[in-house]
Amino acid sequence: MRSKAVGPALAVLFLVNVLNYYDRQALAALAEPLRHQFSLSDTQLGALSTVFIVLYAVAGLPLGRLADTWSRRKLLAIGVAVWAGLTGLGGLAASYALLAASRLGVGIGEAVCAPAANSWIGDLVPAARRARAMAGFMMAVPVGVMLSAGITGEVAQSHGWRIALAIAAAPALLLVPALLWLHEPSRVTVPVAAGAAAPLALLRIPALAWISASGAVLNFALYSFSSFLPALLTRYHGLTVGQAGLWSGIGSGAAGILGALAAGAYGDRIIRYRANGRLLLAAAASLAAAPLAAAGIHMPAGSAAIALALVMPAYGLLQMYYGLVYAAINDIVPANLRGSAMAVYLLVTYLGGAAFGPLLTGMLSDRLARHAAGAAAVTEAAKAIGLHQAMYVVPALALVLAVVLWAGARAMVPTRAEG
Repeated sequence: MRSKAVGPALAVLFLVNVLNYYDRQALAALAEPLRHQFSLSDTQLGALSTVFIVLYAVAGLPLGRLADTWSRRKLLAIGVAVWAGLTGLGGLAASYALLAASRLGVGIGEAVCAPAANSWIGDLVPAARRARAMAGFMMAVPVGVMLSAGITGEVAQSHGWRIALAIAAAPALLLVPALLWLHEPSRVTVPVAAGAAAPLALLRIPALAWISASGAVLNFALYSFSSFLPALLTRYHGLTVGQAGLWSGIGSGAAGILGALAAGAYGDRIIRYRANGRLLLAAAASLAAAPLAAAGIHMPAGSAAIALALVMPAYGLLQMYYGLVYAAINDIVPANLRGSAMAVYLLVTYLGGAAFGPLLTGMLSDRLARHAAGAAAVTEAAKAIGLHQAMYVVPALALVLAVVLWAGARAMVPTRAEG
């Protein structure tokens, strides 16, 4: 593909990924309105993420294989239409069960995005510049979370959570035609051994197995963080729903963008000296994130500003993971198996971590709230204490992540078959 065509393709894929994370995180900003609307526990709030993620992970395997064999452009267009349409329909839900059912459909649609886009970018950008391209694509994570938290919370406070979900679906009306307008790069075909193309067989690559395990740890932490941070700011630190969404959105967006820029800049430099440097850099960033997150969570009630000033740099350091690790996946997997490799990675990542992160954190929060209440009824004050204590899972898992990434770096043997 000509270089002048790379920019528009990366821009559209970035915007698709922004909508991907905007719609995925919309319910986090609506946690408190939904809790009161349907009389939900934190366990039930966490389960909304779980039902989404389980189907997302399972659907990713066939869709990842399809991304290696069919038109990625058409596949992405269909996926965007499905997930955005069901996000909007979620605003019509009259019960918790119907809201959960809409999230199942969103999960199927969004399962298209990472395998198809990762495969597309791998063929679009040479290996020497791939960390920067992947970091730019994955900068959509903090941008999408920032926009979702800021806009969704404010709209919900002014017009209700149903209107907020309708607005979350609207950008698909522009993105689907933009995707269909793009031209795909040609696929690079690399011969592979018989049976090696089976998606789960890719986990026999030691570095990919460690990378997949690292994704499970990271996403357990980040999904718990994103799902419950607005609720923590509201319950424990006394912010309104709109303020919690706005400040968590701005903070995570700014920190995540800086983390993505750092990953892109240093990720392409470090492989000039160490083939496994991208994973080592991600491990160092995770190690640095742990004490910052712990200090921010430790702040007493009513200290929202200081707490955010500490936890957001930690979030930015953890966001460096995506640009660095996604580029590393492309370094170790044959070009014509990238979609399948990403689907396998996501299966382990989400079923092993993200699917249960919010659920188990919510269950821990409920348990700690009951402990704080003692023999008395569980009050809003007890729920605030329970959630505050449960959030310490985030810095603990950042330490585990650093160890797993270090192990992955030691196992890494790059195969730059396509240059």
